[in-house]
Amino acid sequence: MSSFILWFLSFQIIQHSFSFSLARGGSEIDKLSLLSFKAQISHPPTKLSSWNESLHFCQWSGVTCGRQDRRVIELDLHSSQLVGSLSPSIGNLSFLSLLSLENNGFTNTIPQELGRLVRLQALLLGNNSFSGEIPANISHCSNLLKLNLEGNNLTGNLPAGLGSLSKLQVFNFRKNNLDGKIPLSFENLSSIIEIEGKMNYLQGGIPNSIGKLKTLNFFSLGSNNLSGTIPPSLYNISSLIHFSLPHNQFHGTLPPNIGLTLPNLEFLGIHDNQLSGLIPATLLNTSKFTEIYLSYNEFTGKVPTLASMPNLRVFSIQESGLGNDEDDDLSFLYTLSNSSKLEVLAIDGNNFGGVLPDIISNFSTKLKKMTFGSNQIQGSIPDGIGNLISLDTLGLERNHLTGSIPNSIGKLQNLVDLLLSENRLSGSIPSSLGNITSLMQINFHQNSLQGSIPPSLGNCTNLLLLGLSQNHLSGPIPKEVLSISSLSKRLGLSENQLSGSLPFEVGKLKHLGYMDISKNRLSGEIPASLGSCESLEHLSLDGNFFQGPISESLRSLRALQDLNLSHNNLTGQIPKFLGDFKLLQSLDLSFNDLEGEVPMHGVFENTSAVSIAGNKNLCGGILQLNLPTCRSKSTKPKSSTKLTLTVAIPCGFIGLIFIASFLFLCCLKKSLRKTKNELSCEMPFRTVAYKDLLQATNGFSSGNLVGAGSFGSVYKGVLAFDGVTVAVKVFNLLREGASKSFMRECAALLNIRHRNLVKVLFACAGVDVQGNDFKALVYEFMINGSLEEWLHPIHTLDLEVHQPKNLNLIQRLNIAIDVANALDYLHNQCKMPIVHCDLKPSNVLLDGDMTAHVGDFGLLKFLSEASCQSSSSQTSSVGLKGTVGYAAPEYGIGSEVSTFGDVHSYGILLLEMITGKRPTDSMFKDGLDLHSYVKIALPDRVVDIADPKLLTEVDQGKGTDQIVECLISISKIGVFCSEKFPKERMDISNVVAELNRTKANFLGRYRLLS
Repeated sequence: MSSFILWFLSFQIIQHSFSFSLARGGSEIDKLSLLSFKAQISHPPTKLSSWNESLHFCQWSGVTCGRQDRRVIELDLHSSQLVGSLSPSIGNLSFLSLLSLENNGFTNTIPQELGRLVRLQALLLGNNSFSGEIPANISHCSNLLKLNLEGNNLTGNLPAGLGSLSKLQVFNFRKNNLDGKIPLSFENLSSIIEIEGKMNYLQGGIPNSIGKLKTLNFFSLGSNNLSGTIPPSLYNISSLIHFSLPHNQFHGTLPPNIGLTLPNLEFLGIHDNQLSGLIPATLLNTSKFTEIYLSYNEFTGKVPTLASMPNLRVFSIQESGLGNDEDDDLSFLYTLSNSSKLEVLAIDGNNFGGVLPDIISNFSTKLKKMTFGSNQIQGSIPDGIGNLISLDTLGLERNHLTGSIPNSIGKLQNLVDLLLSENRLSGSIPSSLGNITSLMQINFHQNSLQGSIPPSLGNCTNLLLLGLSQNHLSGPIPKEVLSISSLSKRLGLSENQLSGSLPFEVGKLKHLGYMDISKNRLSGEIPASLGSCESLEHLSLDGNFFQGPISESLRSLRALQDLNLSHNNLTGQIPKFLGDFKLLQSLDLSFNDLEGEVPMHGVFENTSAVSIAGNKNLCGGILQLNLPTCRSKSTKPKSSTKLTLTVAIPCGFIGLIFIASFLFLCCLKKSLRKTKNELSCEMPFRTVAYKDLLQATNGFSSGNLVGAGSFGSVYKGVLAFDGVTVAVKVFNLLREGASKSFMRECAALLNIRHRNLVKVLFACAGVDVQGNDFKALVYEFMINGSLEEWLHPIHTLDLEVHQPKNLNLIQRLNIAIDVANALDYLHNQCKMPIVHCDLKPSNVLLDGDMTAHVGDFGLLKFLSEASCQSSSSQTSSVGLKGTVGYAAPEYGIGSEVSTFGDVHSYGILLLEMITGKRPTDSMFKDGLDLHSYVKIALPDRVVDIADPKLLTEVDQGKGTDQIVECLISISKIGVFCSEKFPKERMDISNVVAELNRTKANFLGRYRLLS
């Protein structure tokens, strides 16, 4: 017996020793695997500084080990600024249950070795730059609960083997380049709760067997290439809360009982498809809805009566074919007065009839967008419209509205777009509009408005468009209106009864691209100040009583493409400089009293582009004009020559004195500006306490980190004292130059305000909890992240579900115009010109409306006027280089910082938006760069180099010629801006004008085909 006991004890000791040896060996494998992981990280951040021999690997940052066996069970390094590739050795961490590497910069493929991790429960690789296919053997991770692959560059099909992951609850693969069909095996994901796969290229239909997933509550496959009908089985998943399939090609009808079979639905997004038939009454009979998107389909009939929806935020049914032009078409609006959280109500582009109900005055005070345009709505605008104090967009255009514009509209202090055009409105324009300084668009054209234009509109200093054409307005044009320097898109005052002269203040419209004041009763001479409007592309002054000669000052309007001065009383000769305008395509000088020789160059060479009829005393010109030959002038007598010399010599001396005085004043002005530039920057903004920022960002946690730059990091936060979501830029003061960067941003943002620049809300300069210096700036938070994140899926923010999968052509064009406007403001409208010095996609931020805002002024440079247009021959010791690929080539050889450098960066950014390729792409070598890559392709092969995402509509045959023409135009601008030598680049003000023209042409022609 004693022998047996001794044998048993010996066996236990041997077994324990063997197990200990195995555990020790396993731990060594884990350590080596982690070191191999670190070796694949280029420039390891501080997050991995603890990964050394001084600590046991279980104490390394981001590493969690089991208590008993000391094996790695979790590796959590999300948002750690890691850049590199993922080592295959990660597959040796056999006890791993969590691998979180989200929000980093990993590249190359996802290693197949991940399939060895059979204990893995969460694999989180989202928001990196992984490429290649999804490894099929991830299906071996049979305990996987959450798989997140969003925001990468993954290609190929969804592996069918993933259907074997019976425990999987969350599968997120949105924002990749995946194609192919949805595998039938996905019906076996019996535990799945969330499938998020929007913004890919999936094809075919949704398998009917998906209806077997009875635990599914979040289903999102929007912005793909899916087609066919939506399977009836999907409508029977009663657990569904979020159902989103927008921007596909689904057709068919919605089942009548959809509201009964989906009783828990809160979000419905089926917009931008080809769905037809009636909207089932049961669909809108649930009280749980928060957002409903039915727009851009082919429905018919009326909108059913809505249930009381207290949580409804968005109701969008625009351009869906709804309404019968009947009196009760808008009856569904009455229930919406109970939706106290409503923010967006979009019903434009349908066939709704009836009277605009007074009930809209009782809608939620949180309502931001209300668009009723392009319907058959009658009645008047309720006086209570002023109750909707949060409105930023009010669209009632293209209806049959009558009555006057209520004065209460001036209470809408947040209004940006006010669209009332093409109605039957009468009465006067309320002077209270001048109270709304946020307005950017006022469009009242084609109504029956009377009285004068209120001078108070001059208070709308952010106005981009003012459309008052085709009304019955009278009186003079207020000089205050012509002093709105922000006007850049359009000034339309044509077909009224405006009288008096054109005020001298018209010269302040330096950024205006389109001016039409034709068919009025204006008189006097065309003011010389009009020559200051150098961005003008379209100028119509015809049908007035202007007299006198065509001013020589107009020679500076070199961006003109369309000039109409016909049906006036103009005299004198046709200026020869009109023939020098390279962009001029249409010139109408007919029915004036012009005389003398008609030029023979430029636009005058094309008889179809020039009209000069009704001028009886013209001669010469090309033969096709059939004008009489001009008589040669007789030789001047000697006495005349002598008199000329007598006058010219004294005038020459006077001119020399004037020039010398001018140069002295310029030098003095430069000296004064230099002195001003050297003044230190004090705190110019409202301050916020460090503790408030600490609380807002959850202690500056990594979970709140949304980006990192040269001199610091940016955190998302919510300020407790006002509930505003903000972006907090914390400067790393240990980094050389960070403190100066903070001061530069303060100096720049002190006096500059523009809709396309980021807005600073607060500043903080103090000490942190350790007593270290602390500096931060608090900006408006841009919900749609940066342009970089949209062009290249990396480090993205959590976008709203209903966002499109990519930037279409018009969105990219709008962003390009926004950025150009921002640069134009910095270069030409600030008291002291500013060069940004680091323009690139990551510094272009997008708000909720996809409006672009230029940010990060850490490298800016103030310029005196003398150096504003510095040439490349000048040198400087300033060490501002910008970012490789975007920085101007002359900076590399020490040239002075100049506005030309920003234009170069902008040109590269523009080419990147068109091609989808970074300037640092690996394909650019052996002398080939992004600039030459596009330049070689112009104009015939622009489709070959364009971002494939821009060519979707071309492939579908929608406006192919118009899209290609637009691509060529934008590409040419990008090439001109990014030329090697500064003097060969376009001026940014001309860029703004050219892009606006491109947009107008594209929209005009494309809509005709739509």
